Amino acid sequence: MNIFLILSVLVLIAISIWQITKIFELSQAKKINTQVADDSDNNLNGKLMFAFLIFIYGITIFSFWSYGDVLLPNAASEHGSEYDNLMWISFAIIFFVQTITQALLHYFSYKYRGEKGKKALFYADNDKLEMIWTIIPVITLAGLILYGLYTWTDIMTVEENDEALVVELYAQQFNWKARYAGNDGVLGDANVRFLQDFDGRNLVGIDATDPNGFDDVVVQELHLPVGREVIFKMRSQDVLHSAYMPHFRAQMNCVPGMITEFAFTPNTTTEQMRLDPDVTAKVKKINKIRVEKSKELVASGDSALDPYEFDFLLLCNKICGASHYNMQMKIIVETEKEFEEWMSSQQTFAEVIQ
Repeated sequence: MNIFLILSVLVLIAISIWQITKIFELSQAKKINTQVADDSDNNLNGKLMFAFLIFIYGITIFSFWSYGDVLLPNAASEHGSEYDNLMWISFAIIFFVQTITQALLHYFSYKYRGEKGKKALFYADNDKLEMIWTIIPVITLAGLILYGLYTWTDIMTVEENDEALVVELYAQQFNWKARYAGNDGVLGDANVRFLQDFDGRNLVGIDATDPNGFDDVVVQELHLPVGREVIFKMRSQDVLHSAYMPHFRAQMNCVPGMITEFAFTPNTTTEQMRLDPDVTAKVKKINKIRVEKSKELVASGDSALDPYEFDFLLLCNKICGASHYNMQMKIIVETEKEFEEWMSSQQTFAEVIQ
C-alpha cells in the first residue's frame, strides 16, 4: 500500500511539473519558437558540456578514492602479482586515453559551437592525422595483447609435478566438496552414477573398483598448505558452475561431463591475512556495518549477527539457480605441518565405506 501511495504522489508531482512548464510556455508566447538553436542555445550547450566533463572526472576520482581498495582483494598466490600488474597497466592506459579524448571532445564541442555567421570548415581527409591515430592504438593494443598472452600462458599452464597437492573441487547445486588425492598423488575414478553407493556415503561418486580412490579424502572445508603448488581438478554434478577464489586470482568453470584444471601456489596463510593492516581495516569496516545491522535485527526480535572474521572463500561465479548466492566453501591456508596434522585426522574413502 505504501508503495502505491508513493508512486501516486510521484505521478501527481510529474503532472504538476508538466502543467507548470505549459503555463511558462504560454507566458513566453510572444517569443517565436523556430525549433532551431540560436547562439544562446549553443553557448548554454557548450557550457553544459564543460560541466559534464568536470562531473565525469569528479565521479571517477571519487570512485577510485572511495572504492579503489575493493576492486581486488589482497593477492594471496604467487601468480597474483602478475595478474594485478596486467590489470593495473590496462587501467592506467585506458584512464590516460580516456582523460585526453574526453577533454578534447568537450573542449571542441564548446570551441566550435554554432555561431551566427560562422561556417564550418570541412576537411576531406588528413593522412598524417589518420596515420597517428591508427599506428599508436595498434602499437599499444599489440603490446597489451602480447603481455596478456604471456601472462595467460604463465598462469594457465598446468605441468606435472610430483610435489604438488592434487585436489578435486566437486560442484553441485548448491554446495562444494573437495577431494584430496592420497599418498599416491592420484585421484580415483569417479562418476555421478556411484553417488548413491554405500547408503549415500559416496559423496562425490568415487568408483569403488579403482584402487587409486581408496586413500582419497572427501571434505567440505578446503585446507591448503602455504608455499606448495595445488593442482585443482574440477567437476560438476548438475549444471555449469564456476570455481572462483578471488584472493588467489583463480577462476575456472566446472562443466558437467568433463574435468577442468587450474593450479596455483598459496603464499599467505589465513593467519597472516588476519594480521595484515589492510585486511584488518576492511574487516573493521564490515563489522561496523554488521553492528548497525545487528541493532536492527535485535529491534525486530531476530538474532544479532556474529562478528565477522576474515576467511578465504571458494565461491560460485556462475548463476546456477535459486541458492547460487549461498554456494561457497571456507578455505584455510596453513603451514605444511598444520596441514599434515589436519589431513591425518580425516577419514579416507576406504574407511568411510567400511
